[in-house]
Amino acid sequence: MLRYSKIILLILVVNTVFISCQSKEEAQANSKYSEEIENKIKEVENKLGGWAQIEGEKSQWTLAERMKQYYIHGLSIAVIRNYKIEWARGYGMMDTASHTPVTTQTLFQAGSISKSLNGVGLLKLVQDKKIKLYADINDYLKTWKFPYDTTSHEKKITLANLLSHTAGLSIHGFPGYERGDTIPSLTDILDGKAPANTKAVRSMFEPGVKFKYSGGGTTISQLMLMDVTGQAYDTYMWENILKPLGMTMSSYTQPPAKDKEKFLATGYQQDGLPVKGKSNVYPEQGAAGLWTNPTDIANYIIETQLSLQGKSNKVLSKEMTKLRLTPYVDSNAALGVFIETEGGEKYFGHGGSDQGFLSTYKGSLENGNGIVVMVNSNNGNILNEVVNSVASVYGWKDFYKPVMKKAITVSDSLFASYTGKYLFNGDTMKLYRQGSTDYISFTPTEKYKIYFTAPDEFFSKEINVDLKFEKDKSGKIIGFYFMQDGQKMMLKKL
Repeated sequence: MLRYSKIILLILVVNTVFISCQSKEEAQANSKYSEEIENKIKEVENKLGGWAQIEGEKSQWTLAERMKQYYIHGLSIAVIRNYKIEWARGYGMMDTASHTPVTTQTLFQAGSISKSLNGVGLLKLVQDKKIKLYADINDYLKTWKFPYDTTSHEKKITLANLLSHTAGLSIHGFPGYERGDTIPSLTDILDGKAPANTKAVRSMFEPGVKFKYSGGGTTISQLMLMDVTGQAYDTYMWENILKPLGMTMSSYTQPPAKDKEKFLATGYQQDGLPVKGKSNVYPEQGAAGLWTNPTDIANYIIETQLSLQGKSNKVLSKEMTKLRLTPYVDSNAALGVFIETEGGEKYFGHGGSDQGFLSTYKGSLENGNGIVVMVNSNNGNILNEVVNSVASVYGWKDFYKPVMKKAITVSDSLFASYTGKYLFNGDTMKLYRQGSTDYISFTPTEKYKIYFTAPDEFFSKEINVDLKFEKDKSGKIIGFYFMQDGQKMMLKKL
């Protein structure tokens, strides 16, 4: 406990320093806007909100409060209004050791947001008639062939399947490699051969049946692009996608080139400590290898919105963009993006997670609205809270609709039966009461206040589910659970 106490103290001191000094450093690092826009920015900074609100309790937080709560060192935002970037701003530190502040140029690892631009890259080849979207992927793979077996039921996997995660393939995501590690080739990654740190990408069920997220499938599409073009992946993506879209700071090069180093944010773990080597290397470039910032992602969002209207075709035509934003097999998964409906309006978007980095973006299919948020942290709860604030301040119709709840107090004797440790997917968490406040903690530095809505039901503003205790026949608490996609997800009491 002493070790953790020292870590917590260190993090709190660092957070206090950069939050209290924020205005001075950011005045030097960020652009100034009109009085009207600056007022909007202040509103966004002061109206962060969770998925639920408590009757009679403060329902909004400031950005500084939430960065401190989540041990987030650096955060960057870009807001789109009427098909233009309304404002972009950095907060906190891109690197705490050097006290370097985040600016709008600071680069973050985009994680799976990489898949959105990867989709644009592959569909450019479809548009140029170099790949057929619905043909067997092995027609285009040269350096490696996908090993079909009886699991696929003689159905062939297509590029459309790979981009929409409907190929029935394994390997959800990739952990990356530490700086200095031996980096495997793409074929070794796909076959799960050393030094690859993930298993082989293989069929789990026949393609075209249902959604199954697979970064492994995206990596196959990366190899397809390289085999068809004869170019390095990062070279093709820069020349044909990133540069034309105006994403001039972005790059798929892994590890990044020397001239980018001064812009790279350091990644931090959930306890606030830096990732070894500052960031991991991702040879799975199409799935997780993009370095970028919110301004560049905003340029991609705007081009997508304008292309859909036939008002711009820097990379893709109106018809190809429409196809890209159309769900395939699954009701939400399109070709490199996910489509969601909020308040009757559709949005395209994606989230991203690499070691030490998390991000999200959303763009409306109509009306020209959008938001990009990136952090150099493994704690992503703040992302949706910022999105909610922007949606509220800018009047996105019915986008942010928090659930109103009435909290009750449970007796000490009843809560005593709940107190203790719980296990879920190998991770341990703890429920405890401190004074008159109840908490759930996942690590010594990650704890959230919980509220009871019934004697056996509770929730947290930071965890977007309702939780309910379960007893055995004798009345003993055996755990608590939440519902996900119709399935009961149980956390067992230890």
